[in-house]
Amino acid sequence: MIIHVVIAGETLWQIANRYAVNMNSIVRVNGLPNPNQLIIGQSLVIPVSGTTHIIKYGETLWSIAQQYGASIQSIIQANNLTNPNALYPGGKLIIPPIIHIVQPGETLGQIANRYGTTIQAIIIENTIENPNLIYAGMRLVIPRPKPTIEVNAYSYQSNEDAINSLNEVGPLLTYFSPFAYMIKEDGTLQMMNDQAMVEAAISKNIVPMMSITNFSSTEAGSNLSHVILSSADLREKLITNVLQVMDAKGYKVLNIDFENVLPEDRENYNTFLQLAADRLHPKGYLVSTALAPKTSATQGGLLYEAHDYEAHGRIADFVVLMTYEWGYRLGPPQAISPINQMRRVVEYALSVMPAEKIFLGFQIYARDWLLPHVQGQEAETFSPQEAIRRAIKYGTVIQYDTTAQSPFFRYVDEQGRRHEVWFEDARSAQAKFDLAKQHNLRGISYWALGYPYPQNWTLLYDNFTIKKGLS
Repeated sequence: MIIHVVIAGETLWQIANRYAVNMNSIVRVNGLPNPNQLIIGQSLVIPVSGTTHIIKYGETLWSIAQQYGASIQSIIQANNLTNPNALYPGGKLIIPPIIHIVQPGETLGQIANRYGTTIQAIIIENTIENPNLIYAGMRLVIPRPKPTIEVNAYSYQSNEDAINSLNEVGPLLTYFSPFAYMIKEDGTLQMMNDQAMVEAAISKNIVPMMSITNFSSTEAGSNLSHVILSSADLREKLITNVLQVMDAKGYKVLNIDFENVLPEDRENYNTFLQLAADRLHPKGYLVSTALAPKTSATQGGLLYEAHDYEAHGRIADFVVLMTYEWGYRLGPPQAISPINQMRRVVEYALSVMPAEKIFLGFQIYARDWLLPHVQGQEAETFSPQEAIRRAIKYGTVIQYDTTAQSPFFRYVDEQGRRHEVWFEDARSAQAKFDLAKQHNLRGISYWALGYPYPQNWTLLYDNFTIKKGLS
């Protein structure tokens, strides 16, 4: 896939011709509501056999060619480079696909083995209807090897809406986590109406992950978590009740999302995690946690102090870094998941736990703030698709913050009020995927299903092989 950013005067017809692709395929993968409505700065995923590489500091054409198994000359030709030595950090290169010319007698199996890929991957890449009908001289695009990752998605949808989401993106999920079972002060759980969505997940070979939490939209949960974590009896009782739900409904993983835990409960929280692991592991269940986005062990604040990265990384099977909400709904307008801040969190996490235990959190919604921002004023939250719709409606230009790797725009509504919108697009998604690949992280965790964002799912499939099931 290639990412194209619309410039002034461009039409979809011109873009399709430039890349020699069908207009309808661009409309489909980007979920464009109207092919005649594009806006300056809008990013489009172009469904061609190739990929876009963002040049990093210190890279050379030789090192980039080695990374993709491509020839230097093919990259020069694909990009019409007049000076191959003039590469600039942040610049983009199109990496051409690997083309194989079928030889007499060759089979798809032999070709797949030669390039270290699979028959199915070649079939999908080339839309081959009958694998037995390949012929000498046929040109095949060979998919490059992709890293294998796990993907989780949280959901606070109804059963019906969650099932619809699973039908749409289920093949790209390893785990599905309905949010959430609220803990109570007596060690019991507030039950969820989740049986239908859990069964739907299982039917699609998606591992259901049970999420428990101490907070809600109205309660920070500090005192509630203190009551549970400071009592050995209540810790045991809570885990017993969790196991009853997991056994009854088919959950295979527990995700513990305790937030705003009092600093004095830090060791109690670690003790609770160890108890959960000791009791769940013999049954073949996994234990995971959700961690506030810390950048150092000494970071202060109620959200951070009781989250002991080293202990969670040692005790839990994996952790979800909640690398989002810098652009908080009640705070001033800014990127919700700025890549520079996400990178700081990942680098700290890697200093105290292995990469194979880390999920990168990825929020898939947009926010619209009124300007000037007034403290306590709440931003509107909606999908990236809605963000594009508004940009088109109000005839604005989409800008891109290269530090945060996040798109944004401003507009004036019908009442004359000024707005600022931060959202996600193809470029920001690719930046997050590159971060996960750079550090060989275990996976990506989405918060949350229910916000249409077709570019993300197209690029996720293009970047990774998604692991299915537990093994």
